[in-house]
Amino acid sequence: MNRAAARGRQRHLRNLGCGLHAPAVKPARPDEDLVLLFAAIAAANSDEVMRRVERAGHGDLRPSHGYVFQHLIPGPVKVRELAQRLGITAQGASKAVAELEELGYVRRRVAEDDQRNRLVELTDRGWAAVEAGRAARAAVNRRLRALLGEEQAGALLASLQRIAERTGGLELLSSRRLRQP
Repeated sequence: MNRAAARGRQRHLRNLGCGLHAPAVKPARPDEDLVLLFAAIAAANSDEVMRRVERAGHGDLRPSHGYVFQHLIPGPVKVRELAQRLGITAQGASKAVAELEELGYVRRRVAEDDQRNRLVELTDRGWAAVEAGRAARAAVNRRLRALLGEEQAGALLASLQRIAERTGGLELLSSRRLRQP
């Protein structure tokens, strides 16, 4: 590699943050980085919720299935509409529905107003999974509150609500528009 190419490569690596030189922004320690801490806490607690859901008899579910369930809780929807809400293609939504249908969590039925359209809805097993997820989240919430104590838990909750409101996260959550990362 000639000198000019080597300098260009070094510049490219530096711009990617892999730098051979000191980065422009000093990275925060992981225990001082809010974004990393939020991600770590979310991952650990999501794993705990999934373990509890599994113990409740739904070990075949993945966290991504919850993104589908959130749109079926209000009632049946067309696959095309589900895809739109999930921000994926109709083909992707159909694949997710087929998987959940095979597992017994959802069913498709003909729409009464248009025989060409199929509606997707939760089955009794799907509703049981929703309830298991709610119970699991409630248990994890109780554990976290006990860990912090009510006063600190209340202060943390108020801070998180403020952050969620100001960043738009609360609106996404409230309107069931959270999307799979």
